[in-house]
Amino acid sequence: MTAQPSNVAYQVMWNRLISVVEEQAQALVRTAFSTSVREAGDLSAGVYDTEGQMLAQAVTGTPGHVNAMADAVAHFIRRIGRDNIAEGDIYITNDPWEGTGHLHDFTIVTPSFHKGAHVGFFACTAHVVDVGGRGFGADAASVYEEGIHIPIMKFADRGTVDNTLVAIIRGNVREPDQLIGDIYALATCNEIGHRRLTDMMQEFGLDDLAGIAAFILARSRAATLERIAALPRTSATGELTIDGFDTPITLRVKLTIEKDRIISDFTGTSGVDKKGINCPLVYAKAYACYALKVAIAPEIPNNAASLAPFEITAPENTIVNAVHPAPVALRHIVGHFVPDAVFNAFDQIVPGLVPAEGAGCLCNFQVSLRPRTDAPAPAGAVRSEVLTFNSGGSGARPAFDGLNATAFPSGVMTMPVEATEHAGPVIIWRKELRPDSGGAGKQRGGLGQYMEVGAREGHEFDIQAMFDRVDHPAKGRRGGGAGAPTTIALNDGTAMRGKGKQFVAHGRRVVMAFPGGAGYGDPSERALEQVKRDLARGYISAETAQADYGLSDKEIRDVALAVQEGRAP
Repeated sequence: MTAQPSNVAYQVMWNRLISVVEEQAQALVRTAFSTSVREAGDLSAGVYDTEGQMLAQAVTGTPGHVNAMADAVAHFIRRIGRDNIAEGDIYITNDPWEGTGHLHDFTIVTPSFHKGAHVGFFACTAHVVDVGGRGFGADAASVYEEGIHIPIMKFADRGTVDNTLVAIIRGNVREPDQLIGDIYALATCNEIGHRRLTDMMQEFGLDDLAGIAAFILARSRAATLERIAALPRTSATGELTIDGFDTPITLRVKLTIEKDRIISDFTGTSGVDKKGINCPLVYAKAYACYALKVAIAPEIPNNAASLAPFEITAPENTIVNAVHPAPVALRHIVGHFVPDAVFNAFDQIVPGLVPAEGAGCLCNFQVSLRPRTDAPAPAGAVRSEVLTFNSGGSGARPAFDGLNATAFPSGVMTMPVEATEHAGPVIIWRKELRPDSGGAGKQRGGLGQYMEVGAREGHEFDIQAMFDRVDHPAKGRRGGGAGAPTTIALNDGTAMRGKGKQFVAHGRRVVMAFPGGAGYGDPSERALEQVKRDLARGYISAETAQADYGLSDKEIRDVALAVQEGRAP
């Protein structure tokens, strides 16, 4: 009889599993075709037991993908059927309600076999640039308009790819080579995870994952419950108002702390919108869980057991529990604000722990470029779809300033200008931090950024704007000031809408200012040296230094002189 591994051995295996799925994720980054994956890291990767419980997730990835994908494998098992799972299979879907929230996310699940026995699953998700339909934007009135829908099915059956499915996908999207390339990249990264898992099982003499799974789930649940038990047994309600598409949206959540769980109830939240900013519950749940986890147990690894004590409920047909066939393409716009709503409630229960409100949703836009139509286009003009991920500032924290131009809560990276311009005939004329956009406070909010985008000579384009915080900038906490709002306009000054597809004529540019995070605490309590440092670095203007922080004319002149002489603080 094989001896039971020790707890130390199980801990080593747990760490190894985390490294396995991180290698899985990095393989996806290296092989993906879409810039959203290669440059922004908009993906997730994880390993699951035979019951579909997530055992480990990659460090690389977004909470919306990982936490939503934690529920997805159970759907795959149910749809495929246990007696239909075979070695060499690869399963696929982009179903918003059984995947990760919208059609632009493709999830691939691969069963893992060891010595002929089924031992678990690998799963990964990536955001792809195009799925057909109206394109990536909020303009659709139902999910049917938003692109091709692939229900849970086999992409490969016992090692043989379904070429009919491949042909159907290719015939319904604008960038077929790119999408099929991404699907193969997803499948390949799962295969790499499987190889590393097999190596680990051989090294430790494992025939299955039952023992290590039980260890991981028991330890994670116990550690999370210990953190919950230390919280006050009470409840509080938090609210947040954001722009919406045509009318403002209210997110309302009641947090209730019990002995062995935290309940987040979104009753009172606005209803489903007519446009594609609605959020399936799986995605709202992902970000609500994330907010609570970073607040009370950030160092406990993410898995099924560490997420289980966070219970998320919302009435159907609220904007955080949109049901089929609601349009959901830009579900991230609502989903990314869920943590701020949760934090607004949690701050009343445990003061001094969570940050001020930040930019919230990503400041993404997609440009659909084509040869100009107002005059003859040059021979080299082309059609192209270019998606770029960008960020405003995060909210200030109780002991630290907010992060500049950093995506929170999504965690994706800002795309480099070079990678964006390489993807199509687009020009980024300006990309720089936005002074004075971070809210004043004892801790200053993170700065947003300026961007100016146009097309190469001979092209016009449509821009899909996916912005918020135009009319409802981030609010400060504990006396902190608000962050700056979003602005968007043509370079001739014509105002543009924060959401939706808009035409940009040949020779015109779009000028955008992304929002700043809010401040935390009374600005009068900010350390003088921090104010001088911000002024020297250009994070704040002399006017702000004086009006918000009380710097004198002499102090401002001294900072300017220090900068001129190369001895800035």
